[in-house]
Amino acid sequence: MAKRFELLVFDWDGTLLDSAGAIVGAIKAACRDLDLPEPPDERARHVIGLGLSDALHHAVPELPEYCYPQMVERYRYHYLKDDHTLQLFDGAADLIGELAEAGFLLAVATGKSRHGLNRALETSGLGAFFQSSRCADECFSKPNPQMLEELLVEFSMSPERTLMIGDTTHDLQMAKNAGVAGLAVDYGAHTAEELDTLAPLARLHTVEELAAWLRTNAG
Repeated sequence: MAKRFELLVFDWDGTLLDSAGAIVGAIKAACRDLDLPEPPDERARHVIGLGLSDALHHAVPELPEYCYPQMVERYRYHYLKDDHTLQLFDGAADLIGELAEAGFLLAVATGKSRHGLNRALETSGLGAFFQSSRCADECFSKPNPQMLEELLVEFSMSPERTLMIGDTTHDLQMAKNAGVAGLAVDYGAHTAEELDTLAPLARLHTVEELAAWLRTNAG
């Protein structure tokens, strides 16, 4: 019997990697470096998943445009100095290996830069499992559908056979904009209430629940 979904597209930060806290911390530290008011945690968490420029625009709206390069440099400094210590969520590596073994096509659509994702894939050991990926410095930022649309073309895949899995409303809105089903996890950046406004196929609380849902409903 054919699989319901053939292509599974994962967000990275907050979905596979437990990095939301580090991203919020780096945004706040960059603000301190530039003598800017720190955004509340809720606002800083909300921008996770966007491209860096869009994220900083929303998280620090008072930042003058000419200061963006400085803000980006300080954010990257604070995030990258400790990113090697970040861990995948419990069970995430096993899940990706299981899905690859089961014959799913796997891809990543992320707000990270290409350099950042390549570094994360190498550090995590998951790079070999993903056949393709799209990053925020290659495409329009989420929720623009470009990342998913390009992956659909690359794999000659229909939207109906594709599933987007993420922890933010940006992921789910991107999926809707591309005509792709969305599956939410609420252990990352956005709250359950925020995620439910986009009516995902399901909202899972742990990687274990995500794995169980995929075993039952994706194959």
